[in-house]
Amino acid sequence: MESTSAAVSDRYDLVLQGGHVIDPANHRDEPADVAIANGRIARVGRGISTSRAARVVDVSDCYVVPGLIDIHVHYFATCPRLGVSPDDHAFPGAVTTAVDTGTAGWRNFERFRREVIDRVKCRVLAYVNIVSTGMEIPANEQDPWQMEPAPAAEMARRHADVVVGIKTAHYMQPGWTAVDRAIAAGEMAGLPVMFDFAPRPERSYADLLLKKMRPGDIHTHVYARHIPSIDENGKVYDYIWEARRRGVILDLGHGAGSFWYRLAVPCIEQGYLPDTISTDQHTGNVNGPVFTLLHTVSKMLNLGIPLADLIYRSTVAPARAIGRPELGTLSEGAEADVAVIRLQHGRFGYWDCGRGKMIGHQKLECVLTIRAGQVVYDPHGLTMDDWRSLGPNY
Repeated sequence: MESTSAAVSDRYDLVLQGGHVIDPANHRDEPADVAIANGRIARVGRGISTSRAARVVDVSDCYVVPGLIDIHVHYFATCPRLGVSPDDHAFPGAVTTAVDTGTAGWRNFERFRREVIDRVKCRVLAYVNIVSTGMEIPANEQDPWQMEPAPAAEMARRHADVVVGIKTAHYMQPGWTAVDRAIAAGEMAGLPVMFDFAPRPERSYADLLLKKMRPGDIHTHVYARHIPSIDENGKVYDYIWEARRRGVILDLGHGAGSFWYRLAVPCIEQGYLPDTISTDQHTGNVNGPVFTLLHTVSKMLNLGIPLADLIYRSTVAPARAIGRPELGTLSEGAEADVAVIRLQHGRFGYWDCGRGKMIGHQKLECVLTIRAGQVVYDPHGLTMDDWRSLGPNY
């Protein structure tokens, strides 16, 4: 039955007709049409009138989902060892919102905003790195003198419309300096911290999860080889379950070295799934093994996780983790960030960070990405007219 809670007008810019809608925020997993008008979701329901729609697209063999949210990417292009173009690499993966995780720090964040955030079509949010120059100067990531909570927090407050947290990463020196200063900045700014963490004898992963992290803080790279997630008998450590009970968020963060089937499979078999699914997309993995967020989701699909659950962990869960619950939804009146994906069946290879291959029989393909009501990715021309109907070429 067609929804009646939105505007009564049936003047729509676009109607996606006949698809299967998965919208976990609204507990919807059923066939439905989606109508878009003025950059927003106008109606969701069966049998939406198309008599005055500017364009109708048949998506009857596809799933229609909220634009995916990738909460771990690197999009600061002037950091050449990491930064990739948002619009080139987000939209093909069904992503409409991405969060740059500390590629910029408080000294260069405003340049990052001018050069990237304010220029691209993709919605780019960010964590401010506790290191002053973020990841642009690798040596600074090991220098405690570059980690100042007050200016990091001030930069986060100044750009509160796009900053969602504080980030610490890559610190290989002894002690807890990077962790403690990132937490201090997070407390000053009233924001969560994302941790890319390397255990050492004096700083254990268990202590990070249970003694340092606060509810709402995020640990990324949960299936990384250097993270002790399972014991010598292959059992998930008890402290991981305790951390989850405490409200710590555990994020996939695939990356170039942080997703290993040898760890992921036994964890998933025991019910230890990541709360959020992200790519850690950067120059070192966009041509493999990550490719896109939808490719990463396809890996998890082939490990036995239901599609609707994966959409939840790629939309609603990350939206809540970054304090933007208005995102990741097809609610009527919400900004129209939408992805249309097709589930293919066949024989597909998926490889991990250890170059271990898995053969799967399902693959998700993005066939349409819409950002704020505008078509930004349409590889098959779903929204276009047959050329023979367009008349002479003048």
